[in-house]
Amino acid sequence: MRRKKFVVKDLPITDYASEGKSLGRVEGKVIFVEGAVPGDVADIFITKNKKDWAEGKAINFTEYSNQRTEPFCIHFGTCGGCKWQMLPYQKQLEYKQQEAEQILKRIGKVDLPQILPIIASDDTIYYRNKLEFTFSNKRYLTSKEINKAEPIPQENALGYHAPGIFDKIIDIKECWLMDEINNLIRNSIRVYAVENNLSYYDIKEHKGFLRNIIIRYCTTGELMINLVFGYDDKTAVKKLLDYLLEKISAITTLLYTINPKWNDSIYDLDPQVYFGEGYITEMLGEFKFKISPKSFFQTNTKQAEKLYAAAEEFASLKGNETVYDLYCGTGSIGIFLSKKSKKIIGVDLIEESINDAKQNALLNNIDHAHFFAGDVIDICTEAFFAEHGKPDVIITDPPRAGMHEKLIIKILEMEAPKIVYVSCNVATQARDINLLSEKYNVEKIQPLDMFPHTHHIECVALLKLKQ
Repeated sequence: MRRKKFVVKDLPITDYASEGKSLGRVEGKVIFVEGAVPGDVADIFITKNKKDWAEGKAINFTEYSNQRTEPFCIHFGTCGGCKWQMLPYQKQLEYKQQEAEQILKRIGKVDLPQILPIIASDDTIYYRNKLEFTFSNKRYLTSKEINKAEPIPQENALGYHAPGIFDKIIDIKECWLMDEINNLIRNSIRVYAVENNLSYYDIKEHKGFLRNIIIRYCTTGELMINLVFGYDDKTAVKKLLDYLLEKISAITTLLYTINPKWNDSIYDLDPQVYFGEGYITEMLGEFKFKISPKSFFQTNTKQAEKLYAAAEEFASLKGNETVYDLYCGTGSIGIFLSKKSKKIIGVDLIEESINDAKQNALLNNIDHAHFFAGDVIDICTEAFFAEHGKPDVIITDPPRAGMHEKLIIKILEMEAPKIVYVSCNVATQARDINLLSEKYNVEKIQPLDMFPHTHHIECVALLKLKQ
């Protein structure tokens, strides 16, 4: 089994591993398999082969597991979005719980309390408030299409990137992550583009008119669309935007962005308001949040409420505490906890996020929340503590990479009695918990499912300063 790429025939899949992969064994060697679930028997195309383990993808099934259910999306198996549709939701939760526990024990390497049962999502479809779609003049072809006798000419596509392929897009006809409004928007633009002969972006040649659609749809019913174009053609832009306003009556804010760069990021660009206020408002619990086109906001609003409620419970605030909200973004966690806090101090590197946080505090008539742009290491000096007070509780909600080691050293210096660590990556959370264990014990851990039909797990941990 040292050949690099080959097929293992009729491999029984015996257990779930992690990150959406299951596993089987050949002569004691572990094979991590994508696209299969425990109970399947499948032919596995080996993509990576090491001495003690291998990775592969299920390409043909001899026997299907009785754990399986029928996927509901026509793009399942091609789109990389909802890879666990073939598993009943309760089984997904079971495997996520198992994965969270194993990772925290293996990487954290500290004494842990009994991990609480994972909090399920009430909605397993139509749960996202933000979707991004890409235009490409190169549609992704399935292996079935490629193997046809007749060659298929190059076609346009509007949808998601094919997994692992930067220059080809899956032409998405329906998406279950947001309600039918996303399909109406995308498919209407597709029809208009064909009728008006609008060019789709070519990422290799860096040319083409239509580049991206960013849709944000709140539980309040407010709808924002930002259309991204490769170059400025004022007449063509206006005609398409007017068409959208006529076709989609639910639009409350319509923007457009001209992106002449090679990459798709809009964070160094200026979206232009064409219709509406240029922002939308979302609710988390009793609090309002202004979402501008470049704002970060939790993409599953209803689960974000449960996530923040877990953070609030772990913080167990009495009303006299100073809470430091690190990686505060638009201030959502700090504002959510504000009614039970004496003072909120929010810190984030991104100035635009801090500006949004300040506006959100004003929007909710909160005058005891203060937000600062910059690095925590630079901001949290003795002079800062003298003015604002040291933290009684630290809330930290870092990106997937986890906290920088210098920040962890700073937190250890602060010696706040409690840390509530909110994470979208259990592995980096476990690593950071290990580093914090120099001064902190883990008291509670709460996994939460923010993204049904994916392998992603959110996790909240309560750490208390050792006596």
